[in-house]
Amino acid sequence: MKKQITFYAVILLALTLFSCNKNSFTISGTINNPGSLKKIVLIQQDVNGISVVDSANLSENGQFEFKHSTPYANIYGLRVGGNVFEFIAKNGQSIDFSTSITDNTHSYTISGSDESEKLKEFNKINNIYVDRTNKIVNEYQTKSQALGNKSPDSLMGVYKPQFMQVFNEGSAAILKFMNENKKSLAGFYAATSLDSIKYEPQLIAYADTIKDADFKSNPAVQRFIKDKMAAKPVSVGHKAPDFTVGGIDGKPVKLSDYKGKYVMLDFWASWCGPCRHENPNVVKQYAIFKPLGLNILGISLDIDKGAWQQAVATDKLSWQHGSDLKNFEGPTEQLYHIYQIPSNFIIDPQGIIIAKNITGTDLEEFLNRTFHKSQ
Repeated sequence: MKKQITFYAVILLALTLFSCNKNSFTISGTINNPGSLKKIVLIQQDVNGISVVDSANLSENGQFEFKHSTPYANIYGLRVGGNVFEFIAKNGQSIDFSTSITDNTHSYTISGSDESEKLKEFNKINNIYVDRTNKIVNEYQTKSQALGNKSPDSLMGVYKPQFMQVFNEGSAAILKFMNENKKSLAGFYAATSLDSIKYEPQLIAYADTIKDADFKSNPAVQRFIKDKMAAKPVSVGHKAPDFTVGGIDGKPVKLSDYKGKYVMLDFWASWCGPCRHENPNVVKQYAIFKPLGLNILGISLDIDKGAWQQAVATDKLSWQHGSDLKNFEGPTEQLYHIYQIPSNFIIDPQGIIIAKNITGTDLEEFLNRTFHKSQ
């Protein structure tokens, strides 16, 4: 009987441990060559950003362990000295980790979480393009400093195309990873690293595909999906919703007034530095393409009507203007999901949004293609 009681006690203990493990995850491992490092920190990413979960002292041989309960699979990180090593964890997992403080490449091993392996794969891809970008930026800064105040615009002309090439190649690699890992939080993590304006159509399509994936309990994923679904009705390829806004002359202006015409909705404000910087380019393009059929309707986010009127006059914005005079809270801004400016929408004669948030030389190139094709 004594042996039977002992046996049942062991089984009970095992079941208890198994039950506990199902309600939490553990991550343990070794920090090799820790030097003066005595403590590491467990952090997590959530809808409010990054927060500290726990900290642990290293043993004499550099070992540590964290045990944490998570209501959903989530992205965590180990802050080891000045570096953060990311991983994905969910309850029931036992994850092993190791790295060395003296490894300048910050390589590490992780097991017990397939999702973490995918995240490691993404970070490896991302780091390639981060390193290439940093090299270009450092070269530019070194040469610019050597030239002092006499830095020619030609220097920017040399390095900007290099930077944009790396940016575009890196973004293409991230898009590929994102679309190949739609059932993984690593794919979601990759998606959040993309330029949300430039790649809005791709991100909306991605959000559409993960709506029914196993992320329903993750608030960060759900907020991402909600934001993209809100932007979908005013994305490229959709019919632009009509609206009425107060004109700068006090008379109402409707989008439907431009039915059958090309029109660019230009969201801006007198207090917006990037908007004012872009205005000369918009003025230039309007002068070129107005005779070919381009119209512009400026929508100001100003609250002060006097400041709005002064900026229109100063920047010589000769097209029609309207405003709700309610900053980002105006009904037009809410309808078009405006959360940063400058923002613009180019609408064709059928009322379809054919381009969105293009500025600078990209705007000129798009208008050239559009109006030469339509001739």
